[in-house]
Amino acid sequence: MNTEVKFYKTNKFRRNTRNALIFTILVLGSLVLLTPLWWMVSTSLKSPAEIMQNPPSFIPKVFHFSNYAKAWNSAPFTKWGLNTLFISVVSTIGSVLVNSFVAYGFAKIRFKGRNILFTLVLSTMLIPGFVTMVPQYIMFSKIGWVNTYLPLIVPAFLGSAFFIFLLRQFMMTIPDEFIEAAIMDGASHFKIWWHIMLPLTKPALITVAVFSFNGSWNDLLGPLLYLSDEKLYTLQLGLQTFKGSMQVQWHYLMSMSVMVLIPTLILFFIFQRHFIEGSNISSGTKG
Repeated sequence: MNTEVKFYKTNKFRRNTRNALIFTILVLGSLVLLTPLWWMVSTSLKSPAEIMQNPPSFIPKVFHFSNYAKAWNSAPFTKWGLNTLFISVVSTIGSVLVNSFVAYGFAKIRFKGRNILFTLVLSTMLIPGFVTMVPQYIMFSKIGWVNTYLPLIVPAFLGSAFFIFLLRQFMMTIPDEFIEAAIMDGASHFKIWWHIMLPLTKPALITVAVFSFNGSWNDLLGPLLYLSDEKLYTLQLGLQTFKGSMQVQWHYLMSMSVMVLIPTLILFFIFQRHFIEGSNISSGTKG
């Protein structure tokens, strides 16, 4: 009896020690990852003189909250914010609809060469984006899309190999009996996709939507290539206005960077549960 109690206490001690060690590692890792974020917030609240002082301080001596208002009013950020929101929302809607429709075809419709075609789609992920950058610009320039939002929105309606793969894997877990029953009732594949597949793949769709929205919201290279009219600028391009030829207005740049980051953080926390569930597709289960 004493041996069993001693064995139980030993195992409990080892388990508690292991859990404490894991918790400590996770806390330290979180602090390391959050350090750049804290530095950005701290810099946004400092004066230019305090930013340049040596050694630097992690906590501002005086909190200059006015940096946020001054940074926002220094340029038409309201207009640029609406531009960014428009591009991000339209691109997200197109990405969710198109990728889910293609994924449904690969997951539930049997046709000759399906696996070969799916492999070819996946192989496009091996092509670096910089390889297609120049040909795309030439093509969009010839059809008159430069200095418009079309080069930033239309590609989202053409599908993404990664999103197709993500949604296809999720749809593969849905029983085929649902599809067969709907076909017997006379439903078309479009109706099956719209009324059955979309509601059942909600976690995966939210995952794709969050990825797509964040990608469009934080995109700098696309607007930098295709937008030259200041009225069409996005927030990411607007941030570059704080970088002068002689100096960088770090307090304003960091203030606006914090404000640009807030919508994506809010979006993630709102859909966090669905996002994690949808990201768990690789395990072969729906959560």
